[in-house]
Amino acid sequence: MRRIAAGIAPYFVVFSASACGLIIEIVASRLLAPMVGVSLFTWTSIIGVVLAGISLGNYLGGVLADKYPSPKTLGIILLGAGLTSLAVLPMLALVSGLYDALHVLPRIVLITSTLFLVPSVILGMVTPVVIKLRLRSLAQTGNVVGKIYALSTAGSIFGVFITGFVLIQWIGTRPILLGVAVFLVLMAIVFGSLWRMRVVGAVALVLFAGIAGMGIAGDSLESECQVESNYFCIKVREREIEGRKVRTLTLDRLIHSYVDLDDPTFFVYGYEKIFADISTMVGYSKPQFSALYIGGGGYSMPRFLELAYPESRQEVIEIDPAVTRVAHEYLGMPRDTRIITHNQDARMKIPELEPGTYDIVVGDAFNDVLVPYHLTTMEFNEQVKRLLTEDGIYVVNVVDKFHSGGFLRAVVTTLRASFPHVYLFADSKDFESDNRFTFVVAGALQPFTYADVFFASHAEQRGDPELVLMPQDELDDWLGLKRNILLTDDYVPVDNLLAPVFLDIP
Repeated sequence: MRRIAAGIAPYFVVFSASACGLIIEIVASRLLAPMVGVSLFTWTSIIGVVLAGISLGNYLGGVLADKYPSPKTLGIILLGAGLTSLAVLPMLALVSGLYDALHVLPRIVLITSTLFLVPSVILGMVTPVVIKLRLRSLAQTGNVVGKIYALSTAGSIFGVFITGFVLIQWIGTRPILLGVAVFLVLMAIVFGSLWRMRVVGAVALVLFAGIAGMGIAGDSLESECQVESNYFCIKVREREIEGRKVRTLTLDRLIHSYVDLDDPTFFVYGYEKIFADISTMVGYSKPQFSALYIGGGGYSMPRFLELAYPESRQEVIEIDPAVTRVAHEYLGMPRDTRIITHNQDARMKIPELEPGTYDIVVGDAFNDVLVPYHLTTMEFNEQVKRLLTEDGIYVVNVVDKFHSGGFLRAVVTTLRASFPHVYLFADSKDFESDNRFTFVVAGALQPFTYADVFFASHAEQRGDPELVLMPQDELDDWLGLKRNILLTDDYVPVDNLLAPVFLDIP
């Protein structure tokens, strides 16, 4: 029995260490999200730093294995991996403000490297040391190395799946890191003979207790998220805006909604006011209209229209069911609301909906650090167009720089490929500045004018509309200044188009 256990042990260690490495990599994205968001740049940094660490660790592990081929070497490596993994937690608060003076790209790389490079290096040292300890003769080299690397890859796959599908939504990121650290230290004791090294063992326990104590004292073991879902770190906070007490909904690092529990007609963001102006035009001419929202967030717009037009039908496609639960529990959306919610990816749900049903579709799933690119393409626009009535309108918010950015141009160009009438709105008359700004683009099957919006807004006693419409000749001239990209499922370089915006994020 002991011989069987001894034969399995090396493979178990490699499998487990590789799983821990990928668990840390997946957890890294959730830990960084409240600081720098989740984007292509974030994932590129995480994957690059972790792979660099594993590569360097493989090299250093090979050097150590030749000089000190002993189970104690493996034990010290596993112990170091556990301690440095645990140290990530108390370092989070320090690192989050350490590189604030830098632009976002170098800040992401440096934050990721500071937190996750060392644990990745140490975990990368495990495999070559285990190979050295497992080899008995050169005749077995191919067999032993092949098995160990196969188990290492299998462990990595297991780590990815168990973290993404189970652990994050079950226990949260910080307990996961704590569990990984404890598990690695236990492996060091059991498989690394640390229990025979009393001095090293005692020092390890003191260090482990000290780091854990720092984490507890600094509340780093407590997540700042009220809810940690498969998609977002969700936070609801109270603050005062314009003399009102409101609640904010933050998803990762961005405030998505300001909600006045007593007044669903209150909006803070300019693009929400534009959505409300266009929806008012639709509701004035057809009080029984049907609206579909891509992205729920704080449910501000559907709650407003549910109140303003009781005969209307409001449907929301919100990918994250946790966001919907938070809207009910913290943001005042009643349980008996008539708003219908589909917790599904919009690209999957929209083909299931009945064609010619909706008078307005509101796209509110984009921000300046996370754009679901599959919801920007011509193919998706065609799916939305199929849902609209004969005079239906599709409106979508777009964050970009008016001159140096490329995403807004691409969105307008792509909508023009599907809709006969495309309009560009802002809540300011200044289309000349190149600051980061949230615009609204509308694709319509029938033409409408600012006068139509103005008349409806006053008829509904909402006063002057907030929106400013760019004249069509100016829109054509603006589009003619640069190359415009048609976004398709085969070519959708959204992150590259948004690079000027992303680099400008403080």
